[in-house]
Order: sequence, then C-alpha cells, then structure tokens
Amino acid sequence: MGIEDYSKENESNSSRKDAYHNVKNKSAGNNVQSASSARTNRKSASRRKNYKQIFILSFDALRERKARSALTILMVVVGGALMVALNGMSAGQSAFMNKQMSMLAPNVLFVSSGQMNFRGPQGPPTIVLSNEVVTRIKSLPFVQEVVPSYQGQLQLNAQGNVLNAQIIAMDPQKIYLVTPSLQLVEGSSIQPNNPTAMLVGDSIANPPGKTTPFVSTGQTVKGTFTYVEQNTGKTKEQSKSFVISGVIQPTGNNFIDRSVIINEATGNSLFHKSGKYDQMVVAALSGDLVATVQGEITGLYGTNIGVTTPKAISQTIQRFQSGNNAFTIAIAFIALLVGAVGIITTLYTSVSERTKEIGTMKAIGAKSRFILMLFLSEALLIGIIGASVGLITGMGGAYLLTTGFAPRGPGTGGGQPGAPAPQINPVFVANQLLNVWILSVTLSIASGIFPAWKAARLSPLEALRR
Repeated sequence: MGIEDYSKENESNSSRKDAYHNVKNKSAGNNVQSASSARTNRKSASRRKNYKQIFILSFDALRERKARSALTILMVVVGGALMVALNGMSAGQSAFMNKQMSMLAPNVLFVSSGQMNFRGPQGPPTIVLSNEVVTRIKSLPFVQEVVPSYQGQLQLNAQGNVLNAQIIAMDPQKIYLVTPSLQLVEGSSIQPNNPTAMLVGDSIANPPGKTTPFVSTGQTVKGTFTYVEQNTGKTKEQSKSFVISGVIQPTGNNFIDRSVIINEATGNSLFHKSGKYDQMVVAALSGDLVATVQGEITGLYGTNIGVTTPKAISQTIQRFQSGNNAFTIAIAFIALLVGAVGIITTLYTSVSERTKEIGTMKAIGAKSRFILMLFLSEALLIGIIGASVGLITGMGGAYLLTTGFAPRGPGTGGGQPGAPAPQINPVFVANQLLNVWILSVTLSIASGIFPAWKAARLSPLEALRR
C-alpha cells in the first residue's frame, strides 16, 4: 500500500467518524428538544386544565348562591344599561337637531330687534325693524334678499274643531329662501297677493294622534287673534276667515311644520303691528359670506340688533348637549360604581362563608395563585354577564323610552292623519357600546381584587380551625 493510499484511507475513516458523531449529537439534540417540547406541552395542557377548573368552580359558586349572584349581576346590568341608553338617546337627540338644522339654507341669517336667546328677547327691543331697516340691510354688498315677517299666535276654528297655531306673516313665495327643500302636497298653490290665502304646516293639517285631518286644501277656517289694546289696556279679539291654499309636506323643522303662513299685509293688519316687523331673514349671496354679512349688520347697528346664523344655533345646541351628556354619563357611571360596590360586598361575604372550603383546597395542594384566580374569575363572570345583558337592556330601554312613551303632542305627522309625533330615535355607536362593555367588565374585575387577595392570603390551618 502506498503512502497516498494510506492517506486516503485515513481521511475516509476520519470522515466516517465525523459523520457518526454528527448523527449522534443531532440525535441527542433532537431528544433534548423533544423532551423540552413535551414538558412545554404538558405545562400548557396543565395550565388549560387549571383555567377550566377555575371557571367551572367559579360558575358553580355563583350558581349555588343564585339570589345573591343575580342581585349583584343586576347592579352591573343597571349601570351598563343606563349608560348605553343615555348615550344612545343623547346621540339620537344630536342627530335629530342636526337634521332639523340641515333643512335651513346655509346662507341665511335671522335678524331680530335686540339680542335674542333660547327664551326670547333679552329686555325691551332697542331698535324697530321697519321698512327703512329692511332697505338699508338689503343695500349691503353681499346681501341677496331680505324677507321681513310678523309673528304671533292664532286660534284656528275649522268646522268646530279648534287648534292654536304659530302664524308667520310674510311673502309666502320667499319661504324657499329659508327652506330650499320645502314641498307642497298635491293640489296646493302659493298665492302671495291673496289676503285670505293660508299655507299650513303638516302638523297643523294632520295633528299627530288624530284620525282625521284638521284642515285640507280649499277648506275655509276662521282665525281669531287676541291682543291688548294699548290705549285702554283691554283684551280684544279680531277674527278673519282664510282659505287653505296649500299644505306643506313634512320638513323635519318643527317651527315650519307647526306654523301657518299668511300674506305680509294681512298679518300687519291682523296683529296691529303698524309696520313693525318681528323678524327678518337675510339671505347672503353664498354660505361663505354669512360671517361677512353678519359683521356688516352688526357694524351698522351694534348690539341694538340681534343676528343669528344656523351655524351659531347648531354650536349653541352642541354645547348644551355636551354639558347634558357629561351630566347623564356621570349619573350612569355612579350607577356602575354602585354595582362595583355590590360585587365587593358579594365576594367578600363569599370569602367569609367559604373559609373552610378555601382551607381544604389549600390543604390538598391548591396554591394561593389558584385561590386568587378563582375569586377573580367569579368577578369576571359577573362582569361579563352583567355587561352583556346591560348592553341589550340599555338598547331596548332606549327604544322603549323614545317610541313607547313618546309624547303625542304637536309634531311632524308624516303627512298622514293619526301619525305619531316625531320621535328622537336613539343612535348607537359600536365603539361606544364596546367602551361601556369594557368599562363594566373592568370595574367588575377591579372590585374582585380585594376579596380575591383576602382569600388567597388565608392560612390553611387558620381556615380549617374556623
């Protein structure tokens, strides 16, 4: 055998040895990895088994104390349901108001004599809205139209049926400047030069809750206005007959739906206004110029005149609703806290009653962590059940309050006799519902921490001696 052959044989033997050691090491590594994986699987299975046992024991504990558990869950249900219902009704109210405001043209301003708020004029008027004021405002560069009006209350008598209505005396053709989407029922017509013509809103023509219409197109009604004579101070009445020239379809704006519209000159005579207007609607050339027109009007008359825009009305309503929402949510949160106190009381009493049971579990090997998780899982089950039922109850309660107990007073009757009054349908947002659910469950778990900690700290010997 040559030196080269001997060298090749040694190299071959060395390669076989290395391969053998590699296989052996790999096999050993696989065995160690398999053993580690098996231990991990056993721990995972054991952990799942413990969690299953914990929830079974927790559910059995709640079921054994049915009355107490039901009352505790009811506290969580009440708090969660109250928060859901109030949130839904508040959101529905905001949507309802926004819908009404959206019916108004975006380029209009409402001008009155003196500053106004939701309760009416603040103090006596400091300026008289006359034709001179109308002409001056109409001459401003960015003003498209000025529509003056008289306003008052009128008692309508239609074939013995009596109804009080808000009356607006203006050029009826200009109503489209205020509400561009306004439509009339079939057979209606606008007669601006007819002193006896009257347009009626849907809630006047079809009063909510009534099975027959109050008036219809072509019908004659008698309007009676009551006023106090300035010279004598005596209360007097003045009556005038009108013919219904048209009925306005529901607009969603209660001010229009609950009003009747007559000729401007007729209103001046009937109300004894002597040319002193109650309000003017100013239409800017575009919605972007509303602020400019408002500044021009206040620049002319200062604080002696009140100027309001739909945007300002919406902002005021939103601020009011924000404060109202914060108040109602605070009430609902207090109700949830009451439920949390109920959970603490229930679980703490349960710890006292189950002292021997806890001692027995610890004596046979249950760890403090197991006891802690046992009572926390009871609080978790209470929270999950109470929060879930609370969401359903709150949504149902909100619909019941807004539909079942909705007032049958004046409102948009939907164009049909006997239609119910407009209702503020609740609006539920998925994100808000989830937040309420999480809050209810979190408060429940937090309420169970102290009783669970108290149970976990019990000594087996001390517990068995009791």
